[in-house]
Amino acid sequence: MSTKAIYEATGKKLLNKYLCSTAAVCRCVSVDENTKWDELVANNRWLEKESLVAKPDQLIKRRGKLGLIKGDVNLQGAKDFILEKLGKEISIGHTTGKLKHFIIEPYVKHEDADEMYICIYSNRDGEMILFHHEGGIDIGDVDSKALTYTVIIDEPFDVNKMEQALLKNVPADRRSHLSAFITKLFEVYMELQFTYLEINPLVVTSKAIYILDLASRLDQTAEYLCASKWGKVAFPPPFGRDAYAEEAYIAELDAKSGASLKLTVLNPKGRVWTMVAGGGASVIYSDTICDMGFASELANYGEYSGAPSEQQTYEYAKTILSLMVKEKNPDGKTLIIGGGIANFTNVAATFKGIVKALREYRDLLIENKVSIFVRRAGPNYQEGLRVMREVGASLGIPVHVFGPETHMTAIVGMALGKRPIAVPEEVELTTANFLLPSSGKKGDVRVASDTASSTIEKVNGEVLKNDLNRPRFTNETRAIVWGMQTKAVQGMLDFDHVCRRTQPSVVAMVYPFTGDHKQKFYWGHEEILLPCYKNMADCIKRHPEADVLINFASLRSAYESTMEAMKYPQIRTIAIIAEGIPEQLTRSMIRVANKQNVFLIGPATVGGLKAGCFKIGHTGGMLDNILMSKLYRPGSVAYVSRSGGMSNELNNIIARNSDGVYEGIAIGGDRYPGTTFTDHVYRYEDDPEAKIIVLLGEVGGIEEYHICEAIKSKRITKPLIAWCIGTCASMFTSEVQFGHAGSHADNDRETAVAKNKALQEAAVAKNKALQEAGAYVPNSFDELGDIIHKVFGDLIQAGQFKPKPDVVPPSVPMDYDWARELGLIRKPASFMTSIVDDRGQELLYAGMPITDVIKEDMGIGGVLSLLWFRKRLPKYATDFLEMTLMVTADHGPAVSGAHNTIVCARAGKDLVSCLASGLLTIGDRFGGALDNAAKQFSEAFDAGLHPSDFVNNMRKEGKLLMGIGHRVKSLNNPDMRVVLLKNFAVQHFPTTPLLDYALEVEKITVSKKPNLILNVDGCIGVCMVDLLRNCGCFTLEEATEFVDDGALNGLFVLGRSIGFIGHFLDQKRLRQGLYRHPWDDISYVLPEAM
Repeated sequence: MSTKAIYEATGKKLLNKYLCSTAAVCRCVSVDENTKWDELVANNRWLEKESLVAKPDQLIKRRGKLGLIKGDVNLQGAKDFILEKLGKEISIGHTTGKLKHFIIEPYVKHEDADEMYICIYSNRDGEMILFHHEGGIDIGDVDSKALTYTVIIDEPFDVNKMEQALLKNVPADRRSHLSAFITKLFEVYMELQFTYLEINPLVVTSKAIYILDLASRLDQTAEYLCASKWGKVAFPPPFGRDAYAEEAYIAELDAKSGASLKLTVLNPKGRVWTMVAGGGASVIYSDTICDMGFASELANYGEYSGAPSEQQTYEYAKTILSLMVKEKNPDGKTLIIGGGIANFTNVAATFKGIVKALREYRDLLIENKVSIFVRRAGPNYQEGLRVMREVGASLGIPVHVFGPETHMTAIVGMALGKRPIAVPEEVELTTANFLLPSSGKKGDVRVASDTASSTIEKVNGEVLKNDLNRPRFTNETRAIVWGMQTKAVQGMLDFDHVCRRTQPSVVAMVYPFTGDHKQKFYWGHEEILLPCYKNMADCIKRHPEADVLINFASLRSAYESTMEAMKYPQIRTIAIIAEGIPEQLTRSMIRVANKQNVFLIGPATVGGLKAGCFKIGHTGGMLDNILMSKLYRPGSVAYVSRSGGMSNELNNIIARNSDGVYEGIAIGGDRYPGTTFTDHVYRYEDDPEAKIIVLLGEVGGIEEYHICEAIKSKRITKPLIAWCIGTCASMFTSEVQFGHAGSHADNDRETAVAKNKALQEAAVAKNKALQEAGAYVPNSFDELGDIIHKVFGDLIQAGQFKPKPDVVPPSVPMDYDWARELGLIRKPASFMTSIVDDRGQELLYAGMPITDVIKEDMGIGGVLSLLWFRKRLPKYATDFLEMTLMVTADHGPAVSGAHNTIVCARAGKDLVSCLASGLLTIGDRFGGALDNAAKQFSEAFDAGLHPSDFVNNMRKEGKLLMGIGHRVKSLNNPDMRVVLLKNFAVQHFPTTPLLDYALEVEKITVSKKPNLILNVDGCIGVCMVDLLRNCGCFTLEEATEFVDDGALNGLFVLGRSIGFIGHFLDQKRLRQGLYRHPWDDISYVLPEAM
């Protein structure tokens, strides 16, 4: 999510709606290949009456100089111009694309002196308004010509100051209504969450103001605030790149998901495809591919992150594979499935989704000669890599799999033939080994005492605010967590334990959606309780020692909760995890934080950590990665990055090439992070324990230039290793939005190439002296580890400092759920089920996905067959089950079950109680004879008894013939339910031996009394036995077991429930009062008076 450009027509319609009378209405219509001209003209009659202007509406700059504007023409002239250009391919600089979208509007006759220029754009501190009284296509260098007026965020717009700053060169007769226009335009800009709005020319006459050409961007993250104001807004792709349906599909998935899913198709015919986890990692992989000379072959850019589910990853992978196999290449194709070390994403779960897609596209992948290179690490990565290796072997596709022992981008060189394909290294320690060390006693080696933290000073229980020089994080830092993030809290406590902290870093949680209570966590082997408060004020009051807030609130709640927290002086640091907070709200938070001396980390961050002291939320990943990267004790290298995923990768790189991390912060991927690169680099510079500084910058923003100036001015003197990702941006012919919202270059000065050049120059100016501080810039990210290794080694060799000692961390028990996920333990289940599974992405009935059940129109009978009998029964069988439910649904209000339900309903009871009262009457004498009828008839039939012998035996034993007899129906007044069931069975069942037997018995019984017919219970019972025994799905033993288990009575219970509920609703509808039985219908039989 980021600032997105919109069509000129869209922008003008928004301004029409909200500018009111301060400017002339911008009448305009959009035209594309699907436009019906007759219909367009019929709905906009002004097209026939006025002189017109036609021009492309595709985010193209300087259309006038490119000859793409046709002005002062009639409708036919505009139409001819558009039809001539429509679909035509043109080149603008290095970008080639087709003209597909046009706008037509009235031509405004004016003098050149009437043309002016205005632009409003947002920056970190507020809004900048640029104005020049001479606009138009020949305006030239606006930055040097324009007058400016800055409105600081959250400060009022001062009309007088604006007029003094901007309108000094405007004729007096136009100044008043121009001032009103600018004032209203600024108001609309803020209200509709624009981030950029440029009008050139703005035609200003003595009578009116006309908006001719408009370019604008909206803050897409503000959609939840402005949806009703914006209406339906389309965000078009940049010129030179077609909009693909696959991109729209992934964007739709992204919008519906809490995870991040991005896809941009660069070259559908390209040979090199990527499927990368993480916003920062995705940019680095693209950089590396382009650096190796394959920019023209790079087919796509995209990323998935934020713990997408297996199903979401499957959909994402399937979409990329479908694009990949559309066109063949004689040289084959390469798929790079890469990523950094995940913080909290379950790698195995995401890889299972990818594997599912690979299996689906197996034949096409082989046909297209696709080779796959995989590199990933993070939670459960071993299982994920194992699954990947297995799929390669089973599908016959070349799949090369690597873990964290291999540099992140090494697979790019292997995939592109730039380096030999390595043999994967044996991982020395598995997750279980890491968490359960086999050697070393607890406390063998202690961290040097000079790393211990100072104690927080308090006066009358209040934390002093003049302690800004105190370290932000120590091994005594205490934090409050906003949000019910139990996994994150447990991860922090486990980190605390392996760091040998004396007390947990989390003192409490705040969650306004529950009452005050306590949550159970583990502190090593012990169980502890942490308080959870509904109200932040209560939490702050009861925990004055806490000076850090870790805010896991959603993007909709993060602003309010952060602003509330900044009211309390004891909070010195706030980490905002949420991504997608509107930029206006972010800048408001930053301004308040600066006033209150609060240190903001984020938004859109995983947080940060100080090795051996404190970590924020999920930073550093699972405990095995923390141990592998030696984050349980301090090192000497401090880093700052935008990307949370890349911060974990830096932990790994630094641990393998130095004595480890001292502190690392991910400032967040949004355009306006709460604290900047400079803020943190200065902290590291001033911290004697940080010996080397690593900066991982990005395309977008100009913070890295401030670092360059600081190096030149010797404000930074420590060795600084810097690399800006996004160097590939200059190689793309059209604009690409990278994984982070802040990764967008607004001008040439913000490109990564320019940044790296400036950093290199700073390093050269210091004559590359190893003993002096300077910026060391590798040739690519691939060499970052080598540079760190070299700088660290040189400093050690020169005696600048001693490497920090290693320690053996204490063991921390693995969580039961995670150990089970890894397959390390097993436990006998308390419950077992063989009919339904709701754990995956989709509900399964007896192994059949619910979508298939609906798609194949299996009906209620089909669902019964799956859930009751665990088989997909034939169509006639499921139809019979449905017929059974229909004929047993009800039999009038006089029967005992319906009577009970009615009486209960009239007593005012709820539906469930009334239904239960009716169902409890079901038994052998009412509706519950199905099972016993089936048993009696089938036992007699299996024993070979003649029907008359069966009847005689039952009479001799004094037993009733279950399923025979009816109080109302008789041979002469047959029960139509029985007739329907009997006829269906005879017509559709393969054979009906037991039904035939029961009908012979009926002939004997009705000869004695005409109402001793085969009733509905008996008919269903014998027909179901015939169905189970002869449908071909069950053995005789299985069919008998179903009868013994009561399955047949279940049919009556299920069917009659329909009728009972009907009676309940009927009584409610009729508003019947409490039932009292009449006296005259009761026979009082009492004993005589004693």
